[in-house]
Amino acid sequence: MNSSNLPSLTLRATDARRDETRYGADSALFKGILWRRVGAYMIDVVFILCINIALHLLLLLLGLVTFGLAWLLLWPVMFPTVALVYGTLFIGGGGGATPGMRLFGIEARGLRGGRPDYFQAFLMTALFYATVPTTGFLILVVALFTEHNRTAHDILSGITIVRRGR
Repeated sequence: MNSSNLPSLTLRATDARRDETRYGADSALFKGILWRRVGAYMIDVVFILCINIALHLLLLLLGLVTFGLAWLLLWPVMFPTVALVYGTLFIGGGGGATPGMRLFGIEARGLRGGRPDYFQAFLMTALFYATVPTTGFLILVVALFTEHNRTAHDILSGITIVRRGR
């Protein structure tokens, strides 16, 4: 088996520096990113809640048929699963942006400028929902001290958030 055809899962420091300097030349890509991200997340939370409400109504009917067993098994995992699928599908396959991100004019990009794949989108979303609630949102302070206001889940997944159409 030829391993040269397989994608590398390691991030080389030289690749990261070369790609960071590519983005560094255009500061308009990152102007106002933090506030746009907060607004986009608020919109996405509303969409995720609406999807969850619809699924919970469906689960309510399913629970009646199963005499409550479905309620015990599915309610605790419903919100995190919907949020994870929502982020993965929209960022990985939906043009690199969730509906909230589109509304606020931002999108996710890989370090080389291309759209993230499903694995990167899944990794970014999973890291977000694993770290943010457990640290009480304190992990997001990282964005105040990194170049281009990248969060920890952006850095670990190899994604950067830029303004659309720039």
